[in-house]
Amino acid sequence: MEPGPALAWLLLLSLLADCLKAAQSRDFTVKDIIYLHPSTTPYPGGFKCFTCEKAADNYECNRWAPDIYCPRETRYCYTQHTMEVTGNSISVTKRCVPLEDCLSTGCRDSEHEGHKVCTSCCEGNICNLPLPRNETEATFATTSPINQTNGHPHCMSVIVSCLWVWLGLTL
Repeated sequence: MEPGPALAWLLLLSLLADCLKAAQSRDFTVKDIIYLHPSTTPYPGGFKCFTCEKAADNYECNRWAPDIYCPRETRYCYTQHTMEVTGNSISVTKRCVPLEDCLSTGCRDSEHEGHKVCTSCCEGNICNLPLPRNETEATFATTSPINQTNGHPHCMSVIVSCLWVWLGLTL
């Protein structure tokens, strides 16, 4: 057997072993705990956000926010803060939202009497406690990547490449 195909086989078997090991790993994770001990959330990964519609300020919003879980189709907590030039609050809106509602966070000047509107989103249970007051605070904060993929796509691409080499094919 020539060294090229033998090397390709060795690489292929090594990568297969690594991929299987990564996929079959039995390290105990938080996901395992959730699976074994269901929580009292209405669905796995359930979370809450402070919710209010046009409250006078952050205190009024958070004080009277209903203590309910967000709908399953949402993933983030949203906050929109409208304020005067001096920084005094005019209105606060907080709610549970899907990803699409979080793609334009930041601050902008309102056309209404020189007001400023800052919008932020966060991922996590009741993470929207504070108000965004400037560009630094008006962000989209996530705890996990937005584009998640399952499995190990790098393993598959390397395996296919090794097969190409082993079969003597060229692109």
